[in-house]
Amino acid sequence: MQNPPGEEPETTLSVTPPKKWAAGAPAVVHALGYSLEQTSPRRTGVDLLAMNQVGGIDCPGCAWADPAPGRRHRNEYCENGAKHINDEATTRRITADFFREHSVRDLAARSDMWLNQQGRLTEPMIKRPGAEHYEPIGWNDALGVLAQELTSLDSPDEAVFYTSGRASNEAAFVLQLFARAFGTNNLPDCSNMCHESSGFALSETLGTGKGTVSLNDLHHADLIFLVGQNPGSNHPRQLSALEEAKRGGARIVAVNPLPEAGLRRFKNPQRPSGIVGRGTQIADRFLHIKPGGDLALFQALNRLLLEGEEDRPGTVLDHDFIDAHTTGFEEFARHARTVDWDDVHTATGLTREEIEKVRDEVLKSERVIVCWAMGITQHKHGVPTVREIVNFLMLRGNLGRAGTGACPVRGHSNVQGDRTMGIWEQMPDTFLDALQKEFGFDPPRPHGLDSVNAIKAMREGRVKVFLALAGNFVRAAPDSDVTEEAMRSCRLTAHISTKLNRSHTVCGDTALILPTLGRTERDVQADGEQFVTVENSMSEVHTSQGRLEPASRLLLSEVAILCRLARRTLDGKADIPWAAFEGDYGIIRDRISRIVPGFHDFNARVTRPGGFLLPNPVNEGVFNNAVGKALFTCNERVVPQAPEGHLLLQTLRSHDQWNTVPYTDNDRYRGIHGSRHVVLVNPADLTELGLAQGDHVDLVSVWGDDTERRAENFEVVAYPAAKGSAAAYYPETNVLVPLDSVADISNQPTSKGLIVRLEPTLDRTRPTPA
Repeated sequence: MQNPPGEEPETTLSVTPPKKWAAGAPAVVHALGYSLEQTSPRRTGVDLLAMNQVGGIDCPGCAWADPAPGRRHRNEYCENGAKHINDEATTRRITADFFREHSVRDLAARSDMWLNQQGRLTEPMIKRPGAEHYEPIGWNDALGVLAQELTSLDSPDEAVFYTSGRASNEAAFVLQLFARAFGTNNLPDCSNMCHESSGFALSETLGTGKGTVSLNDLHHADLIFLVGQNPGSNHPRQLSALEEAKRGGARIVAVNPLPEAGLRRFKNPQRPSGIVGRGTQIADRFLHIKPGGDLALFQALNRLLLEGEEDRPGTVLDHDFIDAHTTGFEEFARHARTVDWDDVHTATGLTREEIEKVRDEVLKSERVIVCWAMGITQHKHGVPTVREIVNFLMLRGNLGRAGTGACPVRGHSNVQGDRTMGIWEQMPDTFLDALQKEFGFDPPRPHGLDSVNAIKAMREGRVKVFLALAGNFVRAAPDSDVTEEAMRSCRLTAHISTKLNRSHTVCGDTALILPTLGRTERDVQADGEQFVTVENSMSEVHTSQGRLEPASRLLLSEVAILCRLARRTLDGKADIPWAAFEGDYGIIRDRISRIVPGFHDFNARVTRPGGFLLPNPVNEGVFNNAVGKALFTCNERVVPQAPEGHLLLQTLRSHDQWNTVPYTDNDRYRGIHGSRHVVLVNPADLTELGLAQGDHVDLVSVWGDDTERRAENFEVVAYPAAKGSAAAYYPETNVLVPLDSVADISNQPTSKGLIVRLEPTLDRTRPTPA
């Protein structure tokens, strides 16, 4: 067993030129190096050889789809996936002695990386009111404390049940069932902070909150847009799919405020050419767009397509598709023709010639796909931007055909599956009616709290109990100081977790740590060894089954924890077989099959190699929205601008990071080594601001509530960011995102469109996380 690190390492920044390609042999070296630091060669091998294989372990990282059975590589994982799975499989352990040594105050002063590196949690812990330390507690007593708090509430709506995308379908279904049987729809989740804008826009325009694209579609597209995403770091296996598309003749347009290594060239480490050759050029065209300019870009493209149809009637637009499957075209077309080119240039930083060249690529392509991620959704106008992308796809009939469609790229393993299972504060009545019919209780109908509104309710004392199924809510949420104040206002906070994180150090009066099995571990229940299921970004449902022995004999599965808590809390309130659910997850899946559309014969279909694909009505020409057809929309023009002396800041991940957890202080693709407290700024902007590389600044966000939000002591790095913009890593800069700064309609935090000023600082001492 390896010892966890003791003291925080010293950080010293060094900067090298950004990489011009991603992956290759260095990715293999870094993946194995980190894995072997965490665990043994045998455990590393067991995990990696089972990862993303039929009957194996689904990667706990991103939600990218697996190739079909028979087409998977023996090493079907990426660098970050290998790190993520062996970070969970670490042989480092946290015991009661650790908590006796470290007070909550001490832990709160530690970095995210240090907390994660301490290893796996091994037994339930409680921090009692007024105590400075966590102490051990038995499972029976721990669940009793939580159940007593829940049953003593004046209203079920005084509790919040948060879910991270790592949870399985079975655990997510059980959690939402418990919450609704308890009497509340307060089911915020990590989708509220990443792709909520996609869900609202796609549901309104197409009648589904999910994408319409399969992995096979990507392989057969003529033109693929990658908009507001960085596949090289955030979902690297997408690069393999893009490489195959390029071999089939596809062209790729990358749209991003930062030039990213994975968007330039990919050296596939699973191919000899990826080790010794030049690899594959990914982006044929790179649009160096300003943050938030994507709405204006697609509005401009749509105007150009309409004008092209006027010049060459019958050759540009797909009138058959528009007439048969859409509504609202004429109103949209009138609005689109009013696009102002000066506004487009101001919003995007692109010239008309650059955009016209993209238009020409579109006109040469029969099959077009648009992929996007949080560079689109985490803006105030995220919903209108996705709607405008849908307008763009509809104009030439790029929906419902092979090689076409809308592709929101999810960033966490089962975040899409959790939503399918009912983890949403606004589930439709059809789902709630099915629950009522199946289990004989009437679920609450009023909409519950999403993540932002849950924070507000905790801060105002309207929520008193916070239970998290996985995740690191405190560091994932916006407005860090406000979020932490809200959490500390609770009577009880409880976290079902595999590893230590910042959320465990931001406690209610009473705090519980409920340690759970990881996805890599064998899950043996009363009726034998269990498997769980997940849904990837492309609506494929398949199994995941761990291979390693549990990190501790005291760990319980997520399903077991929730079922036991439900039994203690509800005391037979509803006719739900919690004990049977815990003993055999197949019984859960049987109930899901009778409630969730597309899951019929769940147990039999999911065990087939590769699982099964959920139906996508759009690809059948069915649009389950309010109008029964694909909807063209008119979206107000938005021109994001920072006042003089300010910049538009986007928060982002480093390469060596998964969600809120950095594995090292390096971001080698961007040339950043040894520190995360950096701000990347265009050299011309630095000159205008009177700053230079190496200067130390405070980042101060500008917001209308007169509250100063400050991230202290960041080192300036000259970087080819889009003019007028800057970038810095989260979660360190989540403190700058005002809780009330949210996307219209979706209420998603706006982490990609912050107006900030850079104030020189004389104090170069790094602040503590507290």
